[in-house]
Amino acid sequence: MKLTDKNIEDLKQEWNLKGSTYATNVNNMVEFGETNGWENWKGEEPKDERGHLAISVFQLLKEANKTHTVTQFRTDFPPAHIPFVHLMQDKGQSIMQLNFIDHEKIVFVTGTAYEQRQAYILSEDKTLKLDESIHAIGKSKQQNVFAIAANNTIVTTQGWEGEIISAFILDKAKDIGITELIPFNDGLKVLLVSSDGIYIISNDDEHMIHPLPDPEDDEWEPYIDMENATLSNDNTYIVVGDQCYDHRVLDNTGKEITQIGTQSAYPDFCLFSKNDEQLITNSCHFYNGVTIGVDASNFNNINIPAYEGSEDCITIEDGMRVYCGVATSKFYILGDAFGYIKAVDSKGHSIWKHFLGSTITGMTISDDEKTLWVGSASGMIHKLKLNQGLRDNHTIGTGNHHEDFRLIFWKDEPVLKW
Repeated sequence: MKLTDKNIEDLKQEWNLKGSTYATNVNNMVEFGETNGWENWKGEEPKDERGHLAISVFQLLKEANKTHTVTQFRTDFPPAHIPFVHLMQDKGQSIMQLNFIDHEKIVFVTGTAYEQRQAYILSEDKTLKLDESIHAIGKSKQQNVFAIAANNTIVTTQGWEGEIISAFILDKAKDIGITELIPFNDGLKVLLVSSDGIYIISNDDEHMIHPLPDPEDDEWEPYIDMENATLSNDNTYIVVGDQCYDHRVLDNTGKEITQIGTQSAYPDFCLFSKNDEQLITNSCHFYNGVTIGVDASNFNNINIPAYEGSEDCITIEDGMRVYCGVATSKFYILGDAFGYIKAVDSKGHSIWKHFLGSTITGMTISDDEKTLWVGSASGMIHKLKLNQGLRDNHTIGTGNHHEDFRLIFWKDEPVLKW
């Protein structure tokens, strides 16, 4: 049914009134809970009551993309998450492996490790599909080295589309879904993370460094869940973990130095600070979790038992189930299972938080730390200009960030800008 001008005006008014009211109520509730304690909150949880408007708004969004009037549409209809949840359940997909290239350009993939993936470049607000054989893309912590996995071969280059450094033809790790790919800073090795094991890939070997084989189980297989790993920025250390194993700190050959006991239930994320002085690890239980910080200069002497805490660690954040994050020069930005991104410093002080919706599945930041791109399981990429002022009164959170746009990558739909 084609909407009349009056229909659209009525739709716009209802969308904006209910959207701004919902955002205000949520922000007030969160401020009260964090100031006075959540146990003292006696009010009802706010509800976004715009679900019945979603299909009509989505039709108008598609029309705005066809007629190149998205800027005006974005002013008339500030974006939202909750009204579209019922559409995302069928059409959404994870946006993962976001990596900054330069200027306003990133590369990323859609789909999880065992789905048919599609890689894209996003430059400004324009998307370019890459070769369909690309299954994973990663970037080094320093020195601007990229790694691309396609057709059971991993190629590292100096810069995006730069000179080839190495090419690794996979054998032990062939045909497995790649959760994450992190090239070493020299491009001569790659850390490959998968549910079939975590490997160091080099021209000499494909060395599985996690999980540890069970010598008493003749039928042991390296199948893991919630697999996660990271490299220190200087590549001195590797950290690995999964649902069933505490985080293990290894040297850069894969030899274990120490273990860091889980403080919640399931280890699912790890990251070094930008200066490599601290390692943070997250463990989760259902949709909640605990993130701790560990002095990275003292791995040989730390003792952090599971569930007990320790003088060798501090609590960085005690609510988020973290799937991805970035380290800036001043703080970490972490993404959680509830759709929030949150900035927290190395002492555990909360700086800001910002709601986007759905599970946050990927994140990258520009070298000047002014632009953040966030991918989620909703099938959306959000481009945020940090600390550039709010764009509308529908924003949920305590940050002061301007959402430049969000792109929607839904199954069986064109890519849409909002």
